Parts: sequence; C-alpha cells; structure tokens
Amino acid sequence: MLRLVLLALLFLAAAWGAAAVAAEVVSRSGKPRGEMVDIGGGRKLRLVCEGPRSARPVVWMEAGAFSGAADFAALQQKLTAKGLRSCAYDRAGMGYSDVGPNPRDGDAIVGDLEKLVAASGEVGPFVIMGHSMAGLYVRQFALRNPDKVVGLVLLDAVTPEMIGLDGAQVFVDRMTDLARVGAFVGPLKAPLYLMGDRIGLPAAGKREKRRGFISARQSRAAYAEVLSWRAAAEQAKAAGELDPAWPVAVITAGPPSERMAGWSAVRQAPAKGSRAGSIDNVEAASHTTMLGLTYGDRVVAGLERVLAAAGR
Repeated sequence: MLRLVLLALLFLAAAWGAAAVAAEVVSRSGKPRGEMVDIGGGRKLRLVCEGPRSARPVVWMEAGAFSGAADFAALQQKLTAKGLRSCAYDRAGMGYSDVGPNPRDGDAIVGDLEKLVAASGEVGPFVIMGHSMAGLYVRQFALRNPDKVVGLVLLDAVTPEMIGLDGAQVFVDRMTDLARVGAFVGPLKAPLYLMGDRIGLPAAGKREKRRGFISARQSRAAYAEVLSWRAAAEQAKAAGELDPAWPVAVITAGPPSERMAGWSAVRQAPAKGSRAGSIDNVEAASHTTMLGLTYGDRVVAGLERVLAAAGR
C-alpha cells in the first residue's frame, strides 16, 4: 500500500511539473504589446498606448492589485474603436516591468507614473482611470498634477476613507495573506495558467494576464504593494480633496447589498462631490468582469460622460 501511495505521489509530482513547464512555454509565446520605457535609475516600465493621436485627452489607466496593463486590454480595444487614445502600464515588478525599490507605497507608485508620463511623449490633458486599489494612486496623481488632468473615471475604486470603515482591516489582512502566499509559492501556480483571466479579455491580453498570474516575481511585487496599502491611503488623503470642477464617473459592479452600503456610499463620494459627477452600477458584472469585453461598454460610456462634461 505504501508503495502505491508513493508511486501515486510521484506521478502527481511529475504531472504537476510537466504542466508547469507547458504553462511556462505557452505563457512566453507571443510578443508582449507595447514598449519598454526608460524612467531613469536603470529601470524600464512596460507601456501600452493604443488608439489614434488627436487633440482629445489621452486616457491613462491604473490597474488594481495583482494586476497590470493586461487588465485593460478589452477597454483599450473598445476605446480605439471609438477613436480615443489610451495608455496602460505595468507597475514596477508587475507584468514585464522592472522591479522597483521598496516600499511600494503611493509615493513610489505615483512617482514612477509621473516619470513614465514624462518619458512617454504623450501630451495631455489626461483623463485618469483607476480600478480597485488604484483609486488611491489616481487620486494622488491627479492632485499632484492638476494641470494635466481634466477628469477621472473610478472603477469599483478604493478611496482613502474606505480604509477606516468597519471590515476594512479584515479585508486588507486577507489580501495580505493572499499576496504573501502568492509571493512564496509563485512557481507552484504554473499549472493554474488557464485560471489567470477572470476578466474576459481579448487573446493578447488574456495571454499576458495568465502569464502574470503564474509569475513568482509579480507575486512578490504585489505583496510589496499590499503591505503598503494603509500608507498609500494616508498619502492619498494627505494630498487633499479632488477639485469639484473635475468631472468624475464612478462605476461599480455587482448587485446592491445592505451589508456593503457604507462601502458603496464612500465609493460614490467622489462623483457626488463633483459638479459633473455620474454614478453607474453594472449589476450583472463582477469586480473583474466590468473591465472585460462583455461589460466594458458601460465603462466606455462613463468615460464619454466625463469627456462631454469637460468639453472634450
């Protein structure tokens, strides 16, 4: 019996290893979209800009936790079809970008974004779009660069005030635990390659998303970011309040919940504080699928409301 158990374990280990090798080969196939941009200090970040250049604002996209430019592949495709230019990127250590120094708090991430924008050659003004935890980073960027920003689109986005709500610390602790596990068992995730896309992305974005999902390096970078979430919230709050003249579209996902009413109210606050704010809840979508091919048109509609309110 013991021999049979050992043989079964050896077989499973061999199968897992073979799946890992196959996943790694598939994940590295195909050229990544975009280009590597030098931001100084010996580091480069991967930048994906799509759509025609024009006098209209460029949409700069900031992905949520554990994520990068791949998350916006469907939205960029939709914006290009509308004749709008957009830029998404991989933060330091995420996707194809070089690793950055710790801590990976708001100051570090926004500082990198400022360098990337300057080095990209993209001319403003910009609409800044942030998903999930990126709500902290886009707020800080906008307040540090008000001359470059004409509006914001916040997608199920975190605000500094949310960190102080009931249950927030439990959520942060769970995300920290998840990131810690991913950071130390990243290589073991390789056979889970096909689980990497929970958004509904076009082929190129799907491949990039899956590659990042099984990357130990990306897992470590995500862990470094999660460790600094509370600091990032404090830094975003210290940056000040959004200019009420900026149009703000808040788009949320999922059915309304009384249990999450406090979180929803705080999420909606940036739009309610704007003279041209709008709120849209995509009830059939999830926190991730709101970015994909199926529900992304609602995000595009929110962006168009911001552009119209800004006279662009």
